[in-house]
Amino acid sequence: MSQEKPLPFIYQFAAGAIAGVSEILVMYPLDVVKTRVQLQTSATAPGEGYNGMIDCFQKIIRQEGASRLYRGITAPILMEAPKRATKFAANDEWGKIYRNLFGMPQMTQPLSILTGASAGATESFVVVPFELIKIRLQDKASAGKYNGMIDCVTKTIKQEGPLALYQGLESTMWRHIVWNAGYFGCIFQVRQALPAAETKSGKTFNDIIAGTVGGTVGTILNTPMDVVKSRIQNTPRIPGQVPKYNWAWPGVFTVAREEGFSALYKGFLPKVLRLGPGGGILLVVFTTVMDTFRKWQV
Repeated sequence: MSQEKPLPFIYQFAAGAIAGVSEILVMYPLDVVKTRVQLQTSATAPGEGYNGMIDCFQKIIRQEGASRLYRGITAPILMEAPKRATKFAANDEWGKIYRNLFGMPQMTQPLSILTGASAGATESFVVVPFELIKIRLQDKASAGKYNGMIDCVTKTIKQEGPLALYQGLESTMWRHIVWNAGYFGCIFQVRQALPAAETKSGKTFNDIIAGTVGGTVGTILNTPMDVVKSRIQNTPRIPGQVPKYNWAWPGVFTVAREEGFSALYKGFLPKVLRLGPGGGILLVVFTTVMDTFRKWQV
């Protein structure tokens, strides 16, 4: 992302890991609410569903306790380090590859979109098993089914086979390709549009703005894929049966046909509240840690 002094992969990995864990510790309850709302279908019994983000928060706290807002956090914390590290490191590495391939000394917005999409595809292979376990733990119906992350992993493999952990890989790839393309493409454009920062606080402010705009745009673009991915990964595989939600684009059309186009944006508010400001947190922490590493290298 940056044209500053490049650092070895291990530094990019560490900075991405620190940024990812910082973001999830602050924003995780919004992810739980987002998943609960996305898993609702038109078949949900009256009175059992959620009427938006606030209602979901209130019902979870009142009916299940506040700690339920952090149910399943072990899986994403274990995921966040390799996930965010892979995101930022892959983005920088793909950027170098594409600049050399196209003979361009500096990044441009089209290159930023291309490298972001490539980083998203790369990142998907890391996150799918963690995402699947997280979603199954977050679903209210799983409250009595799994006793934590290890039990969920064990039962999923035992009942559905080890490949079940990669259920939803295709939809996850689409989700991450779209989000990262929007995120990194917007970061480049917003940074170019903002006045050059003369101070450290000015740079931090610019990064907050760029990261928040990037996170918001990425979320607007990829929410339909996220809704479908959540449903694909929350559907147990039964031998001899074709699941209702199996592939990304057919799943999008199924949701739109049965529940209306607006259903593709279920959970959008908590998702954008997490990934908008969360994108700012990610970028600020990542660039701050990278700057610290550069100082250590002097």
